[in-house]
Amino acid sequence: MLEQIRHDDILELRLARPPVNAFDLHLSRALREAIEAAPGGGARGIVLSGRPGMFSAGLDAAAVLELDAAGRMAELWREYSGLCRAIAASSVPIVVAIAGHAPAGGAVLATFCDYRVMARGADPAKPYRIGLNETRVGLSVPPEIQTGLRRLVGAYRAERLMVAGAMVDSDEALRIGFVDELAEADDVAPRAFAWLRALLALPPQAMATTRAIARADLVAAFDAAHRSDVDAFVRDWFGDESRATLKAVLAKLKAK
Repeated sequence: MLEQIRHDDILELRLARPPVNAFDLHLSRALREAIEAAPGGGARGIVLSGRPGMFSAGLDAAAVLELDAAGRMAELWREYSGLCRAIAASSVPIVVAIAGHAPAGGAVLATFCDYRVMARGADPAKPYRIGLNETRVGLSVPPEIQTGLRRLVGAYRAERLMVAGAMVDSDEALRIGFVDELAEADDVAPRAFAWLRALLALPPQAMATTRAIARADLVAAFDAAHRSDVDAFVRDWFGDESRATLKAVLAKLKAK
C-alpha cells in the first residue's frame, strides 16, 4: 500500500492502495512511520505521490462505516491526525505531486506539505479537483486542519471553501494559492523533484532553521488539539446525519 523509492537523497513515498488510495489505519500508520524515519535514513527531502487520476480520496469511508465502536474510529482518526502532524513537523521538506483528484483527506495531506504541484487534467472539460468537501458528507473540519487551509488561501476564502465543502478545479486552485504549480500529468512528479532539489541546494542549516520557524504555527495547531476535538470528530462520524450521507454517497459511487 506504500512504495518507497530512493532518488539519491530524496525519498519518494508513493501511495499504492487501490482503488483510490483511501486511508485506513494501516496506510495512515505506514506513511507516518515512513515520514518520521526518512531523515534518519539519509533522506534530505520527501516527494509524496499517488496514482495518475487520483492522488487520494482521503479517509476510507467504506471501512469507516463498518466500524462498530467509537473507540476504533478514534484510533483511526488519531493515526491519520498523527500523519498530518508528521508532515507539518517534518525536519525535511515534503513536496506533494498531485497527479489527479484530491478530495477531503487527500487535500488535507497536501495542505501541510511544503509545496504542491498539481496536474491540469487531460480533458479541459473534466479538470482535476481539490478541496475539503467534508461538510458534503456530514462532517465538520477540525480546527488544526482549518488552520492549514487558512495559511494557504486566507481566512475568509478558507471559511467559504470549507463551509461549502467546495471542490475547486486545478486552475482555480492555483489562482487562490491552494496549490503552487500546475503541470501536465506526466510532468507533475518531475516538477516536484525539481522544486525540491532547488530548495535542497540552499545552505542547509539556514534553510532548515528558517523553515522550522516558519512552520511552527502548523505544529502548534496540532499540539493545541485536545481529546475533546477527537471526541467531537468521532461523534460526527457516528452521527445519524454523517452515516446516512456517507451511505448515500457510497451507493451513488457503486451505481456508476
